[in-house]
Amino acid sequence: MDNNDILRRLRFTLNLSDDSMMDMYAKGGEPVSRAEISNWLKKEEDEDFDVVIDENLATFLNGLIVNYRGKKDGKTPVAETELDNVIVLRKLKIAFNFTSDELIYIWKKAGVEISETELSAFFRKRTHPKFKYLNDQYLRKFLKGFQIQRKTQREKEAFRNQFKN
Repeated sequence: MDNNDILRRLRFTLNLSDDSMMDMYAKGGEPVSRAEISNWLKKEEDEDFDVVIDENLATFLNGLIVNYRGKKDGKTPVAETELDNVIVLRKLKIAFNFTSDELIYIWKKAGVEISETELSAFFRKRTHPKFKYLNDQYLRKFLKGFQIQRKTQREKEAFRNQFKN
């Protein structure tokens, strides 16, 4: 998956405004402008389209971690210069404090059956003989399942709030 697509999907899933996106980048240690965010979110056919490099996406994911979990030891994490699907998944797991069962549930929401053993293979060291690379299809399905899960949560909250007033 390309970084622009990941950023677009996360923005939609988390229902983030431009200001929220700018805040996430600032929390990740690298403030960005509204124009940069706008250009990253455009489709490739648009003449103003700009590619999200790995370091930009890592900064955003670090901002999510700081926003939802806080800084570790009071320090802003350093953005990686090279990302892959495993690192993206790991950062989302940390940011939202997902357990293995929750990750499996999210994939199931997107129609993917994954075992605990298979999931643990994604988080092993690359040199481990049982390490398994997380291909684009798995990450895409995870993001789809995450979107479904978040939408369901928002609908439940809206339903509850309807009766509070």
